Amino acid sequence: MRILITYGSKLGGTREIAGQLASDLRDEGLDAEALAPEDVGDVRAYDAVIVGGGLYANRWHRHAQELRERPVWFFSSGPLDDSASRERIPPTAQVRALMEQVGARGHETFGGRLARDARGFIARSMVREHAGDWRDSGQIARWARGVAAELREAASARAGFESASQESPR
Repeated sequence: MRILITYGSKLGGTREIAGQLASDLRDEGLDAEALAPEDVGDVRAYDAVIVGGGLYANRWHRHAQELRERPVWFFSSGPLDDSASRERIPPTAQVRALMEQVGARGHETFGGRLARDARGFIARSMVREHAGDWRDSGQIARWARGVAAELREAASARAGFESASQESPR
């Protein structure tokens, strides 16, 4: 099963989460790769898609409209504290609306990362109080295992249905 993890990442933290998700899904026996949206040729080449982006950006990707035909999940990153590790943070209203539009199966929010030497006006203004790496690799791995289990369960049910329909008398 081929899984695409596509992401928007201004400072690199979300890209790294996407990379860990791809690695964790490969550990679960799935063929997973993390690609920036501009590097994705055709979403139809994948059996499932995970879309990620920073909460601070409130932007998602041009491929979002193509996702209705396959299982899709979303993840957000951005809280610059440990809140995402302590409690479930719901998607923003904009992300929730997009999830409904494409029939997403789930969402997870992961902590973000802000380097002390971050560039850009907004990032520099936040560095003094929020610099650090708030991503929780255990939380990311647990979520990846849950997605993998859901995909395996759906594939098993589909295989059982196809087998039963082939054996049924007509």
